[in-house]
Amino acid sequence: MNKITVLGAGAWGTAVAIAVAARHDVLLWGRNAEQMAATEAARENTHYLPGQPLPAALRVTADVDAALAHVCDAADDEAPLLIAACPVAGLRPLLESLKGRRIPNVVWLCKGFEYGTGLLPHQVVREILGDGVPGAALSGPSFAQEVAKGLPCALTVASSSPALRERVVGAVHGGNLRVYGCDDLIGVEVGGAVKNVLAIATGTADGLGLGLNARAALITRGLAEITRLGEALGAQAGTFMGLTGMGDLILTCTGDLSRNRRVGLALAEGKPLATIVAELGHVAEGVPCSKAVRELAAKLGVDMPITNAVAAVLFDGYDAKEMAAQLLARDPRNELA
Repeated sequence: MNKITVLGAGAWGTAVAIAVAARHDVLLWGRNAEQMAATEAARENTHYLPGQPLPAALRVTADVDAALAHVCDAADDEAPLLIAACPVAGLRPLLESLKGRRIPNVVWLCKGFEYGTGLLPHQVVREILGDGVPGAALSGPSFAQEVAKGLPCALTVASSSPALRERVVGAVHGGNLRVYGCDDLIGVEVGGAVKNVLAIATGTADGLGLGLNARAALITRGLAEITRLGEALGAQAGTFMGLTGMGDLILTCTGDLSRNRRVGLALAEGKPLATIVAELGHVAEGVPCSKAVRELAAKLGVDMPITNAVAAVLFDGYDAKEMAAQLLARDPRNELA
């Protein structure tokens, strides 16, 4: 049995805590004391994951000291894991709060690039905590609602530390949840980040009634964009044909549980971004990620026309139909395969 603390009681953090609580000693922390008290009283995260009861063994708290002590004070034979389940924008402040503590390891669930720095999550972790804390990304095609229900799901844990990969696989893999190990941290993170942007594009195309052929084209050409950016950053091309590349891309672009896909559907209706985000009630990582990826791709000289189109609609006031027409009008002879 492992000692596991999940920092972040949103939908995905709660789902992961539910999934592993059957086999491990798990403590779920959320910063909102009122929400965590309500979650404990109802034994359900009614705000972010309604309808999914918490296992009896899963403990919840708003006391960050207790949450960290659960793993930071654990003996190594208790195989402690600290899981950061916050959005990319919250990763830096969360890690800053950990400085000065004994941190056995950090596993993060967030997907995206940090806006303003263009850093991937592992780079943020290294910048804040240094090289002495082993870190890993747990990613893949996964909807929180399905994982919480115990439906089958396959994930990838990526880390430069073989020992940490083994520990995460041993702790999280089980039941209907499969976990594979990988050493391509950059590739796993790039795939998880950019697929959210492409889900917005696909949702927009579907909302505009452009058809299933257009959906297939967007997904396929989107995978090419992901691969180009990933390789420019040092990723292995083969990673993008796996769970955290093609797998996560297909799920997020086609599954109606996808927040980013729903952003695209709303854009096609002509709704302003502020309204879309307010109605969603959850973080859609593809929104800020589109701007960060556009800037990074321009800096690296990587051609990413679909990503650029999404950012133009979200932030530059362009019309979705107009951007779709511009994408279709591009000369394929001038476009990279």
